[in-house]
Amino acid sequence: MRLLIVEDDAEASEAMARGLTEAGHEVLAAPDGEAGFAAAHKGGFDVLIVDRMMPKLDGVSMVEMLRKEGEQTPVLFLSALGEISHRVEGLKAGGDDYLVKPYAFAELIARVEALARRRETGSVQTLLRVGDLEMDLIGREVRRKGQEIDLQPREFQLLEFLMRHAGQSVTRTMLLERVWEYHFDPQTNVIDVHISRLRSKIDKGFERPMLQTVRGAGYRLDA
Repeated sequence: MRLLIVEDDAEASEAMARGLTEAGHEVLAAPDGEAGFAAAHKGGFDVLIVDRMMPKLDGVSMVEMLRKEGEQTPVLFLSALGEISHRVEGLKAGGDDYLVKPYAFAELIARVEALARRRETGSVQTLLRVGDLEMDLIGREVRRKGQEIDLQPREFQLLEFLMRHAGQSVTRTMLLERVWEYHFDPQTNVIDVHISRLRSKIDKGFERPMLQTVRGAGYRLDA
């Protein structure tokens, strides 16, 4: 994929570009909103990764201008502003997804690749549903049978990965790489602890448990 990063923090932009390049993508970086608008306006990108707060032209205004000119390239907003009102503002401006800083790099890559796939299929998925369990990716809310479930950021990432692979056995290695961004075994019980916490939140008090342990394999979320 060909990606455009619009980020005024040079160190953050360089680290992001390096990681995305290592993941096999072609990356161009712009240091502010005006340069980002000029680059995006020329077209040819699969996804735009746009920081919300920037000098000269902020990310929200930049995307609004692009949308008014008919540019439909998917946009992933990055921001330290994580309130629902901020996410809604970014999405109304024309953003397709919103990632709050700090974030796991594995999640950034997953969201960028998901936006590219959605563009190819012509649909944007903002709600995951497995049985009576629902996850709102925009509002960052989880409910089971209409009952809201409060999750910590890592628990949310873990559940999102499990829901995207519902009905499949997910190994500990997959979880370490995609949720914790570890490419080695840290020899800790971090997965067990988080699985236990997540299970108590999404299964406790409900008639049927969804989060299953697959002996010798890992875990599986079943409807």
